[in-house]
Amino acid sequence: MMQICDSYSQKHSLFNAMNRFIGAVNNMDQTVMVPSLLRDVPLLLEELDSGGGCAEREAQLTPNGGTYYSHRDMYSHYVLLKSIRNDIEWGVLQQAAEEATGRKKDKLNGGPGSVDISRGIAEDGEVEEDLEKQFHYHLSGLHTVLSKLTRKANVLTNRYKQEIGANNWGH
Repeated sequence: MMQICDSYSQKHSLFNAMNRFIGAVNNMDQTVMVPSLLRDVPLLLEELDSGGGCAEREAQLTPNGGTYYSHRDMYSHYVLLKSIRNDIEWGVLQQAAEEATGRKKDKLNGGPGSVDISRGIAEDGEVEEDLEKQFHYHLSGLHTVLSKLTRKANVLTNRYKQEIGANNWGH
């Protein structure tokens, strides 16, 4: 059987980022025995920032001076992370097909991203360079998002352990 070495270059691969995210969500799913306990429990902005959230979003102050994210409780983060994991594992076939159909209609009707046929077609080199740039841009973005989501799953797992008073689980 062939072993895969997690070298420095492989550490930054998209495949490994997806595996780390899926592993973190699986760990969260196994740790959170009663997801309903997460309802109405806010995540502090500091926790979200370390977990990859955005501090610029709307926030409110708690009576003790802490800041919490006003729109999502821990339960909604839990559901979101599990949904993203399922999308990665099983795909988003129905939603992706509907979006692709909508984009084709926009392009044909002169919407955003439409092609002006009268200007001619760009040369192959330009198209390939553009595709390569787009690929690297989106690959980098996807890797960044997966890293943030992985940290968010880990933060949620640790916060759940704190909430139920089981800080020494798994040690």
